[in-house]
Parts: sequence; structure tokens; C-alpha cells
Amino acid sequence: MTFSKLLLAGALLAGLATPAFAQNALEQVQSAGALRIGTEGTYAPFTFHDASGELVGFDVEIGRAIAEHLGVEAQFVEGPWDGLIAGIDANRYDVVINQVGINEERQAKYDFSEPYIASKAALVVKDDNTDITSFESLSGKTSAQSLTSNFGKLAQSYGAELVGTEGFDQSIALVIQGRADATINDSLSFFDFKTQQPDAPVKVVATAEDADYSGVILAKNKPELLAAINEALEAIKTDGTYAEISEKYFGEDVSQ
Repeated sequence: MTFSKLLLAGALLAGLATPAFAQNALEQVQSAGALRIGTEGTYAPFTFHDASGELVGFDVEIGRAIAEHLGVEAQFVEGPWDGLIAGIDANRYDVVINQVGINEERQAKYDFSEPYIASKAALVVKDDNTDITSFESLSGKTSAQSLTSNFGKLAQSYGAELVGTEGFDQSIALVIQGRADATINDSLSFFDFKTQQPDAPVKVVATAEDADYSGVILAKNKPELLAAINEALEAIKTDGTYAEISEKYFGEDVSQ
């Protein structure tokens, strides 16, 4: 065997003796120096562009806070909702943070972080309304609702007569105008509305016990990254960062 062949054989043996281990997902994020986050960018107040064109919103700030705790930059990749979750499969980003509801169908294919935001059905009335104090007291009253919505069905289940609307804004307007006694709508939408219009003469008198939760969604079999995200969420709740972001967009804690 020639000297050059001996050198080659030695190099091959050395390579076998010290195999290179593949990085796990967390290590890949840390090596890249960025957490790639899929988001819509068109869904206020969660992820949208402000007047200057900057990407802002509740979910955007939560994403940046998570990335900071991982020691990396937040790198947002925008796309339409219909293809957003599929982008995880295509490795366009590491996670999606875009009000993705946690349900069994999605959990069968993907992993979720611990919930970072909760939405409940809220019963909204005019400030001076003293007749309606609970869902049960809706019986015989009018409720402004999208006729085919789950909120509309909920109002009907408590005996309300529905006044048809095209969505949240119109429902609130009818309550303010006195053309409907109440509306049942998403608590997060109401908190955002009151943040934008704090003087609007409406209030929440009851919220449903059950909540819909959203979490950070990522591909399965990435336990180290999932654990790090959960640790980051716990940290920002403990140090007050979450409360500050929540207060900014909703005027109160929306974690539960």
C-alpha cells in the first residue's frame, strides 16, 4: 500500500471514530441565530402592519419575547392563513405564532406549546343596562349576532331573539344604538375594541367558563425546541413581560 493510500485509510478511520451527530431542532435554531416564525401579518391586533408598514401585534411581540429567551432573533415569514400551518411541513419556518387554536385534529399531526392566550364567549350590554347580568337573563331579550355563528346559537340556547348582523362591529353598534339588548361575542375582540375605543358605552357582564386556547405550533419530534418555548413562555409570564404586552393590546391579562 502506498503512503498516500495509508493516509487516506487513516483519515477514513478517524472519521468513523468521531462521528458527527445531527443537531436537534433547538440547536439548529441557536446555530442559525434566528427563530423562524410563520404569521399572517393581516390579522389585527395579533399580527398586522402599522401605518409605517412595520409588522406589529400581540402575537408578534410574544414571538419576539420567546426568541429573546432562546437567545436568538425573531425572523417572521408572512403568508396567507390557508397555507400557514402547511409551511411547517415545508420547513419554511420553525413555528407558527398566529392565534392557532389547540384542537385534537391539529394535535394529531403537530405539537403545541402550553397555551399563551385564551378566548371566551363574552356577554356584552350597554353600560346603563341593569336587566341583563348573566347568560340566563338573556331569555326574552334581543341579541345582535351573526345568524349562523356559534355565538348566535349560544344566545338562542338562553332564549334570546336574534337580530342578524354581519359581524362584531355591527353587533356592538346595534347594542350602543339600543337596537339590540346584548351581543355574545369573542372576549378578545371586545378587549381590543375597548382598547381602541375606551369611551364606548358597553361592558361585559358575563363570560363563559369554557375557553378556546391558542398555542405556538411546531412539527412533532422536536422535544428540545418545544421545551425551550414552554420555558420561555413561563419566563415572560413570571417577569411581567407577558402582562405588559397583554395590557398594551387588550387592557388586561388574556392568558386564561
